[in-house]
Amino acid sequence: MTTSFPETKTGPRLGLASAAVAGCLAMVLFAGSPVRADDANPVLAKVNGSEIHQSDMAIAEEELGPSLEKMDPATKQENLLAFLIDMKLVAKAAEDKKVEDSEEFKKRLAFARSRLLMDSLLANEGKAATTDEAMKKVYEDAAKQITGEQEVRARHILVETEDEAKEVEKELKAGADFAELAKKKSKDPGASDGGDLGFFTKDQMVPEFSAVAFSLEPGKISDPVKSQFGWHVIKVEEKRNRKAPDFDQVKGQIETYVTRKAQADYVAKLRESAKIERMDQAANTPATPDAKPDAAKTDTKSPDAAKDSKMAPAKK
Repeated sequence: MTTSFPETKTGPRLGLASAAVAGCLAMVLFAGSPVRADDANPVLAKVNGSEIHQSDMAIAEEELGPSLEKMDPATKQENLLAFLIDMKLVAKAAEDKKVEDSEEFKKRLAFARSRLLMDSLLANEGKAATTDEAMKKVYEDAAKQITGEQEVRARHILVETEDEAKEVEKELKAGADFAELAKKKSKDPGASDGGDLGFFTKDQMVPEFSAVAFSLEPGKISDPVKSQFGWHVIKVEEKRNRKAPDFDQVKGQIETYVTRKAQADYVAKLRESAKIERMDQAANTPATPDAKPDAAKTDTKSPDAAKDSKMAPAKK
């Protein structure tokens, strides 16, 4: 698993100008990576005698990324192979024209090499860190923080004015169905769900809303409540003590967190032992500690595995 970096903007079928750039990158991607012409890595095509292997397809697919997502397997295979054929043709033409002797090419080649080295090493560091033991510890620490915290499931009807809220309250006390009235009168995006906000903790809502919601007993309806979003009438459906989800439910999130933290820590350690001179800053002004590359900019706070992804307008 690699750290997040800007994705390539090139598509699977490049024009001549873009293909020339891709040819430069190809020299980095494929240099020093000999492959065996066996059944596990078959030759898919030859371009003037130069072989294209299945392993080349895998690298190209990883590099092109999002541009291939909506393609069916056969179309993706065809586009990838066509891209590699065109790349080899244009790259060879670029060699013949001595493009690689230009200073601009040398600069870009050096940058691409450094980038690939960084990506590869950080991927290895992240992979090494995602042991079962490390992920279970993160899970257990997060579970301790959330287990037992109270959460409420509530519905609300959101209107513009206090008078409208009082009219809604009056209709509800006269026997109107809360969910149906929410569909008709609430301006909240969740009105189509009958104003259902799902389960939430106290800190997930603005204070005015939470104070009332957590003070109501299940089945009760509030007086009009004012917040920055308008006027609410709230009905509490259920209260319970929050439980952490099963490990398997959040394993993917934890793996991502552990990977990114390991990568950020590794970069931070390298920076600590390095002599870094910033020529863009005034003399005797220390470099700001947060001026780090993308590799080190990641949220390393403990993941809250049980956060409800459903966000209501009243939430902070």
